[in-house]
Amino acid sequence: MKVAPLLFISALFIFATSCKKDSGNSSVFLAEVGAQKLTKEAAKAEIPKHIFESDSTSAYLKYREDWIRRQVILQEAERLNFTRRSGVQQKLQRIREEYILQAVQDYIIAEFEEDSDVSEQEARNYYQQNKDKFTLDERYVRYRHLIASSNAEAERAKRDLMRGIEWETVAQDYSKYAELKIRESERYWPISIAGGDISMLNRYLTIIGPSEISPTYRAGNEYHFVQLTDERPEGDHPDLDWLIDQIEEWLTLEKRKRAFNTYVKNLYLQGQANNEIKIYNVTNETNTAVSDTVSLNQITNEE
Repeated sequence: MKVAPLLFISALFIFATSCKKDSGNSSVFLAEVGAQKLTKEAAKAEIPKHIFESDSTSAYLKYREDWIRRQVILQEAERLNFTRRSGVQQKLQRIREEYILQAVQDYIIAEFEEDSDVSEQEARNYYQQNKDKFTLDERYVRYRHLIASSNAEAERAKRDLMRGIEWETVAQDYSKYAELKIRESERYWPISIAGGDISMLNRYLTIIGPSEISPTYRAGNEYHFVQLTDERPEGDHPDLDWLIDQIEEWLTLEKRKRAFNTYVKNLYLQGQANNEIKIYNVTNETNTAVSDTVSLNQITNEE
């Protein structure tokens, strides 16, 4: 009489243990539409990180809603045999070919990545040889921007600057976001965006001269002023340090492009040698082969 309850309890324990193990290995589903299932893991992988971190619950709900809508439409397309229509098939084929072309191009270019590296010296040489191509399209300014918590602090900061106290010291003593403002003061800015979001500071920078300090401008509970430290006129040559990263990136892309075009030319020549490429006269109605070949520059989109 006591054995049966004991066996029953043991069976329940084994069943519960097996369920616990299964639940650890199985996916958590958010929705099902027909045979398609959306797992929590798959949804999280598709949700942008900054959106997910802001509110994961809302992110899951929004993605689930969009996923269900897509699946309902896709199933209706399947019911209508939509993908079997000739016009749709042609478009899908073009999309497939474009995807493959881009993917294989990226793969081939990646093979030349090590050979496409550009040194800083190469970039500097290119700049010196082509300096006339690099000119400023507007006035550039370098300036200091101090943000004080009170008008009194702003005025004390101005006095210290006029007494010759170092800008870094003044910024640390009086300015909010001191480290950021010190870094920003070390570079040149196009006059069109100088002063940031405060249009009055931009106006001051268009009027004041080098070393001059603007009036204090109040925005909310903060007090701002700017001091112009240097300027570069429109048409002047920018410093190489402004451009070195962009030049290196551009030269790297050019090297990869040339390497890829050479690769494609070789494929074309190989196809010609194997009689795999036939060219027909575009001016005739009949399929008359022509002996002249297509320019390799046309094949590789080079000028």
